Amino acid sequence: MKSHFGRSLSRLGCSFLLFALVAVVGCAEGGKKNVVSGKVTLNSQPVDGEVVFTGPGNKVVSSPITPEGTYTIMDAAAGENTIQVRKMGLGGPVVKQQPPPGVKDGKMQGVDPSTMLGGGKSKGVEPPAKYAAPTNGLKYTVKGGKETFNIELTP
Repeated sequence: MKSHFGRSLSRLGCSFLLFALVAVVGCAEGGKKNVVSGKVTLNSQPVDGEVVFTGPGNKVVSSPITPEGTYTIMDAAAGENTIQVRKMGLGGPVVKQQPPPGVKDGKMQGVDPSTMLGGGKSKGVEPPAKYAAPTNGLKYTVKGGKETFNIELTP
C-alpha cells in the first residue's frame, strides 16, 4: 500500500507530464510564422526606408529596406494588411539617446565617414511622401506561411 506522500508525488508526476505534452504540442503549432518578403522599387530603382504592415487587430510589424530594395516582414498578421513605405524612422517614438563613444558634437572622431556603410550613401531612392500615410491605398492579404509581395511605387 502506497503512502499518502507517494500517491501525491505520483499525481504530481502525471500532472507534470500532461503539462509538458500540452506545451510541446502548443509550441509546435505556434512555430508557424507568416513571413512576407519582396522588393520595393520606384521607377525600377530600389527604395530606401522601411515597410510597415498593419493587419487585423491593429497588429503593426515593420522591416527596414536593404540597399538592394528588399524587405522581410516577420510574423505578419493573417488577413488584409495596409502597407506604408516611408523614410526610416518616421512615425516611431522619439527616443533621446546619448552619443556613442567616439562621437563629439555629432561628428565621429578619428573616422572617415566615406568608409562607413558603402561610402555613407544609400543606394536607394527616397519613397514619395504619399506612401507614408496609412490611407495610401497599398494593401496586401497575408494568407499564411512564406509569401512574396513586390511593391512598385509611382511618383
